[in-house]
Amino acid sequence: FEVDLLRMRTREGMAIARANGKLPGKSPKLSSRQRVHILKLYEAGEHTIGELAELFSVSSATVYREVLRARHDRI
Repeated sequence: FEVDLLRMRTREGMAIARANGKLPGKSPKLSSRQRVHILKLYEAGEHTIGELAELFSVSSATVYREVLRARHDRI
């Protein structure tokens, strides 16, 4: 019974958060402007992934992920 109440309250709270525009999960590391900028720098070929990661204070995996997303979106 207690577990069912907890589940119900959790679902209600999540529904209220969604209604208020707050999505569950982590917030993105890069803003949309930063994404565009990082992709332009990468496509120019003047910086390595590691340099871009250091410039934007993110991990290299984040830079790779953004590059892959951009490629996927173009297809």
